[in-house]
Amino acid sequence: MLRRSRLLSLEEALRAQAAALGFDLCRIAPASAPPQAGERLAAWLASGAHGDMEWMAATPERRAAPQGLWSEARSIVLLGANYGADGDPLADLARRDHGAISLYARRRDYHEVIKGRLKQLAAFLLSRAGAGDAKVFVDTAPVMEKPLAQAAGLGWQGKHTNLVSRRFGSWLFLGSIFTDLTLAPDAPERDHCGSCRKCLDICPTNAFPAPYRLDARRCVAYLTIEHRGPIPRELRAAIGNRVFGCDDCLAVCPWNKFARAARDARLALRPELDAMPLAGLAALDDAGFRALFAATPVKRLGHARFLRNVAIAIGNSGEARLSAALRPLLDHASPVTRGAAVWALARLLPREELASLARAYAPREPDALVCTEWAKETQSEKK
Repeated sequence: MLRRSRLLSLEEALRAQAAALGFDLCRIAPASAPPQAGERLAAWLASGAHGDMEWMAATPERRAAPQGLWSEARSIVLLGANYGADGDPLADLARRDHGAISLYARRRDYHEVIKGRLKQLAAFLLSRAGAGDAKVFVDTAPVMEKPLAQAAGLGWQGKHTNLVSRRFGSWLFLGSIFTDLTLAPDAPERDHCGSCRKCLDICPTNAFPAPYRLDARRCVAYLTIEHRGPIPRELRAAIGNRVFGCDDCLAVCPWNKFARAARDARLALRPELDAMPLAGLAALDDAGFRALFAATPVKRLGHARFLRNVAIAIGNSGEARLSAALRPLLDHASPVTRGAAVWALARLLPREELASLARAYAPREPDALVCTEWAKETQSEKK
């Protein structure tokens, strides 16, 4: 006689469906504000550590408390999708004539992949419950996903402020479903960092003034992705060959020993985006840039700022032959690109050759900041 299978609870059915949709973790938190999240956010914003990210300072009361975003919310379903990879994520940093792109960006934009699955899971939840409402978010609304993920037990915020999972290390995309249903919450995760500070010590720009505090204005990921203007001169050398993002503090975490490569075909790495020659990247026109990075997070950066990053990477390469790739950028329409090219050329060219370029370009340069770059590089001996 066949035994009748046990009926799944709503929460168990939700987790099973999440796994079927490709999520690696599914946990539940109450919709109450994570402890101290509001206070920490207010202090961080007051210090100016968010830099150009004005959206972080917009309606902070909604960001600090989930029910400030949606008063009807009673439970939050937190989802994690593994994006780990085989090999050393930092290996590309040694190839200084090639551009290093953050691991998360060398694949299809996770926003569209994860959001579609969240919508499917939310529809399943409401159908199974027979009532209720839900809203889905993937880094597109004032949601403090990392504190909520810790409250739900997906992982904990490490000393680098990113989420760390005991099962997947540093490599998780996060998404959330807010619902007016009351679901049984999971236990929160505790901090397992202990005395380790590897993530703090490896940071090339010293972006962590203290454990669990990030000054985004010094973070390479912020500088190469979010920052709109010229990258501060004192931080350019530390950027190395990173042209989009930085994985240093993530990759060095000891908990990555439990991580494994993602098996999700829709989030598969694109091999052609692995350590691309800087000369080729500098030669991309806008159409070529859009074609190469179609459907990836890199495309949202825009061509001009991408070339800014590439120029700085070339300046840090130590390869004088790459100066030829920089010269066309002196005529680029964007001043942020032209200024970076001036700085980079000053690191690669003999002083006499740089002075000759300055005589040709500086007098007709319309942008004050680019003029300043020329002046700083030609008024004194090259350092």
